[in-house]
Amino acid sequence: MSTPISDTTPMIGESPAFVAMLEHVSRVAALTKPVLIIGERGTGKELVATRLHYLSPRWEEPLVKLNCSALTESLLDSELFGHEAGAFTGAEKRHIGRFERADGGTLLLDELATIPARMQEKILRVIEYGEFERVGGSETLRVDVRMLGATNADLPDLARQGKFRADLLDRLAFDVVNVPPLRQRREDILPLAEHFAINVIRELGREFFPGFTAECSAELLADRWPGNVRGLKNSVERSVYRSTDPDAPIARIVFDPFETSHQSAASAEPVPDTASDAAEPSKPSVGQPTDLPTDLKRQVADLEKRLIDQAMQVSRYRQPQAAELLGLTYNQLRAMLRKYELIERYGRARN
Repeated sequence: MSTPISDTTPMIGESPAFVAMLEHVSRVAALTKPVLIIGERGTGKELVATRLHYLSPRWEEPLVKLNCSALTESLLDSELFGHEAGAFTGAEKRHIGRFERADGGTLLLDELATIPARMQEKILRVIEYGEFERVGGSETLRVDVRMLGATNADLPDLARQGKFRADLLDRLAFDVVNVPPLRQRREDILPLAEHFAINVIRELGREFFPGFTAECSAELLADRWPGNVRGLKNSVERSVYRSTDPDAPIARIVFDPFETSHQSAASAEPVPDTASDAAEPSKPSVGQPTDLPTDLKRQVADLEKRLIDQAMQVSRYRQPQAAELLGLTYNQLRAMLRKYELIERYGRARN
């Protein structure tokens, strides 16, 4: 299913792990308690945080985000809590920090595990008392902010090592949402790939997306996707962009952008062995006898049945999706199933 988070950002998936995670998010969104969002890089933790905010009673209030790994300690202090004019060299005017900007709404701290110890203590005070002072200021400010934290790190282990405050972890982890990696969401790979492909097709100004070949779909499903959804998005968009025939289905996924054309050619075409080449007969010219199949129709039928079976497996026996993989209409696929007496084998159509 495709669940809109905002006007422009969907979350796509129907796998059991993904649906269970969405249901968890829906339940905890109704509260104002802090929530930790845990998951590998590229799984969509920021999208989950956005969904949490827009499903909450605070959805009309600000959603403020900060990537904590991108800032030094002094800059992080200023970004979170703000500073007064003259607080340090170059501070010519007052700066309003993220906590103030998020007042009444939600603050997401991404890459939470990278926050220095002194900042952790100041954040803990805001969570416990809702109070802080701007850098260089003496006025105590009060805010009402729902805290969300996102990380791919093992925070309990960091707390045991003394690298993350255990009391802050305890306060932040009222509940923990675990975002499943893409390898645990196999059912979602092809719908996500199609979504990303259609988006880049629009960007390229092409009229339609011709789909993926059955072999290409099998490639997508077989990969472990260490980069998760972000990695899938990059690979699909790269592959569509590099395809030279806009009317032909995508036949190859470019997983590695650093792969050069001569490398791919070398991997696809083995270096010929001179001795074996000398023993091979030359290609027949017109009029020469050949070893063509004696029964062409049977060979074609066997090939069509193999491709149908492969498409059925890739689409998990959903016939409309299998038809798309084969570049057929649904009625054309049903006709081929009847032609080869495969209706009983593949059962009724699954949508």
